Amino acid sequence: MVKKNVLAEIQDLSQKLTHDLETVEINRESWIACCESALMKIDEAVRMTKSMISSYEFESTADEVYFFKELKPSLISKFIYYSKILSIESLKPATGTEILVKYYESEQKKLNVFYKDNAEFYSYYRRGAAYLDYKYFVRDSFDMKMRLSAAFYNLDASFTTSHDHLVSHIIANTKLDLYLKEQMHMIKNDLPEIKDYRSVLSWSSSKVSLIELIYSLHLMKCFNGGSRELSEVIRTFEKMLGIDLSNFHKILGEIKLRKINRTKFLRSLHENVEQHFTDLDGK
Repeated sequence: MVKKNVLAEIQDLSQKLTHDLETVEINRESWIACCESALMKIDEAVRMTKSMISSYEFESTADEVYFFKELKPSLISKFIYYSKILSIESLKPATGTEILVKYYESEQKKLNVFYKDNAEFYSYYRRGAAYLDYKYFVRDSFDMKMRLSAAFYNLDASFTTSHDHLVSHIIANTKLDLYLKEQMHMIKNDLPEIKDYRSVLSWSSSKVSLIELIYSLHLMKCFNGGSRELSEVIRTFEKMLGIDLSNFHKILGEIKLRKINRTKFLRSLHENVEQHFTDLDGK
């Protein structure tokens, strides 16, 4: 049972980090400052994880695969994601809309190059395959016939397998692609993924109320067991309801600053539902 607790500790560490990073983004003044703060928090979490795992003997191959295929990439992908945003925003040209859009588009093309260069493994991972996990995600189990990164031999063998870094990049690049799309649609002041959507539903309350509701559901891990980032949940609701929530970070910051009744929409929901059932009881 002691060995199992190590993975549980890392899971808790990862969940706390996710919450801390959401707080950093909500309170951000700029993406550069946000990324610098986020990277410091992630670095601390990764160092703690490495200290627990480097000399750790896994109880089973399944546990080892779980750590290197899911837990570690979840942490490392965050470092890659914020590092790339920091680089992109630091080098962003201070020019007009058209040039900025082209700049972000060029960053997207770099992601496509990564997927093309790693097409075989990317297909394996996206299909949810597992038949090579014992080689890809177990320490010192790589096959010399595999296509390995040139930097592989410079990595710490006690904390690295042949392919866990690729999973980290896939996760980070998926989020980065979303980030780039968000930046471009904010620049264009357009909603390319939303404007053609024709839903039978439309949100008739305020955007602030909707953000309050979505954020509460996200905190309760109501979507995919809490494995999805808040930005992904927000974008899904945008598509479903055909609404622009690109300023959700600002709105969450305003909600946090409320002195009285921060969750007034949720409280109103509760009171209305309670009153509804009370009225039904009286009939």
